[in-house]
Amino acid sequence: MSETQTLNPESGQGDRIELESAVVRFAGDSGDGIQLTGGQFTVASALAGNDLTTFPDFPAEIRAPVGTTYGVSAFQINFGGRRINTSGDAADCLVAFNPAALKTNIDKVNRGGLVIVDSGNFGPRDLKKAGYEVNPLEDGSLEGWNVVPIDISRLTLEAVADSGLGKVDALRCKNFWALGLIYWVFGRDRAPTAEWIEQKFGRKDAAIAKANVDALNAGHAFGETMELLQDFHGYRVPKAELPPGLYRTITGGDGFALGLAAAAQLTETEVVFASYPITPASPILHHLVKLTAYGVTTHQAEDEIAAACVAIGASYGGAIGVTSSSGPGIALKGEAIGLAVAAELPLVIINTQRAGPSTGLPTKTEQSDLYQAVFGRNGDTPLVVLAPNSPSDCFTMAIEATRIATRYMVPVMVLSDGYIANASEPWLIPDVDSLPRIPVTFRTDPEGYLPFKRDDDTLARDWAKPGTPGLAHRVGGIERDSETGDISYDPANHQRMTDFRHAKVARVAQDIPPQTVDQGKESGRLAVVGWGSTYGPIKRAVTNLRAEGLDVSHIHMRHIWPLPENLGALLDGFDQVLVPEMNTGQLLTLLRATYAKPYEGLSKVTGQPFKIAEIEAAVRSRLEG
Repeated sequence: MSETQTLNPESGQGDRIELESAVVRFAGDSGDGIQLTGGQFTVASALAGNDLTTFPDFPAEIRAPVGTTYGVSAFQINFGGRRINTSGDAADCLVAFNPAALKTNIDKVNRGGLVIVDSGNFGPRDLKKAGYEVNPLEDGSLEGWNVVPIDISRLTLEAVADSGLGKVDALRCKNFWALGLIYWVFGRDRAPTAEWIEQKFGRKDAAIAKANVDALNAGHAFGETMELLQDFHGYRVPKAELPPGLYRTITGGDGFALGLAAAAQLTETEVVFASYPITPASPILHHLVKLTAYGVTTHQAEDEIAAACVAIGASYGGAIGVTSSSGPGIALKGEAIGLAVAAELPLVIINTQRAGPSTGLPTKTEQSDLYQAVFGRNGDTPLVVLAPNSPSDCFTMAIEATRIATRYMVPVMVLSDGYIANASEPWLIPDVDSLPRIPVTFRTDPEGYLPFKRDDDTLARDWAKPGTPGLAHRVGGIERDSETGDISYDPANHQRMTDFRHAKVARVAQDIPPQTVDQGKESGRLAVVGWGSTYGPIKRAVTNLRAEGLDVSHIHMRHIWPLPENLGALLDGFDQVLVPEMNTGQLLTLLRATYAKPYEGLSKVTGQPFKIAEIEAAVRSRLEG
């Protein structure tokens, strides 16, 4: 049993066939507008009332030669009339704009699935650039799929012939022609997309806007013709039963931006976001610059180190400093983060992980920065580590990171990843007025002030804004006296300060929710423990296996360090513990080291998210082997 079902094109002549869910994948050159096409289909599916999850799959090369496998961009969406947890193990329908897109994506399509190809791009040169010796549309190699060759390029030129556009510009409309066809296949409404085209292109060039709308409509009309002439069928996916309320689609970048803006309101304190562009973390800054009316100041620094130092300076000045990057940039920020730990200032660090090491695979996803987050600085440098489990959870964890950072005067690192950053899902917009306030207080009384005297409960020092009369104090990277903050080389003082910094982070465990079981029993034969973006595939796999009667539970961690206080006792209730991660076993190492138990790992470092079937197979091998 998988997240999706295969389309059956041979049933229901003339009628739409109802599907519980479907997975559609668009693939072509980066210049074919694949991400835009997928984004519009996502909006159309959300407006149709479906639950959904998306997976934009970008090429790493910015300007790969046109028509080569290196430059293929893809976008996958899983949508349905039930709860959707992943973007789908495999596609039910692929739209491939050229041979390279077909070659790199055909194995991602279910056998028997619908494959629509732009046959107009399958000339000898196109085939050669993709590495085909013979035309796959003619050699029988695609017999396992329902292949529908359509000369999309020619039909697009015909549809926009009266636009006055040149051939190059006219061909750029082919993504909307293909989108119109897929809208017909799955019964989507074209009107919102047509309105979006008018808004995006109409003010600059009415001819381009009209051409794209004409292409969209022509593709849709072609679907109706195909149904009559070639046994080509449409499908209907019912609305999902979602809680009532106002929804929008949200990506991980959206979630962090909105969460930080909400944190500014909840704390009544300015948020200063300082970062440097890096894939896949940059969208957070792109979204936040639009939210400056909500207590957010943004700054693009000249490099990663400067960005971290600007955020620390903002915290010293009485704002909530936030910085963001991916793994390579977090490495550069390392000493500055250590400064924030030593100076005991609140700092939120968002790490949108990508495949490494070094530059690694910038557009591919991984979870390999957990060691870096917990241990990756010189000296004993403890901080708090959180991990959202989905794009919408980024909103919640941005607020939680702010709460912990300001309450404990400590840096908090939030581990997202490329999949969460770029994927989208429906988000029930919360009532901000109902969210708990986050009290932030600044020391104003000079009587008895000692900069590093600590709160008895949290061990946090007072937060004093520069310029407050009588509260001048020293802040720097050299070890400081445990009360006055003056420079101190005293061995006993360094021991005391190191112990304080560790104890302060450890106390956060008393202030976070106990670890719960996401689904299944609180004890049994096997628990699957995950963190971050593995949530969706683990959840669906465990749901499927439990429906078959297997004794398996799902535990998903969002507070990673310190570990929840009850986690060890919870894990003791299971005979086996399996930890799937997109790394070589980093959470697994933390759990083994903390609890001294022989937990098992399931490692994947391909740059692609886990498939449901991979987790199902790993659980079966342990329960049925």
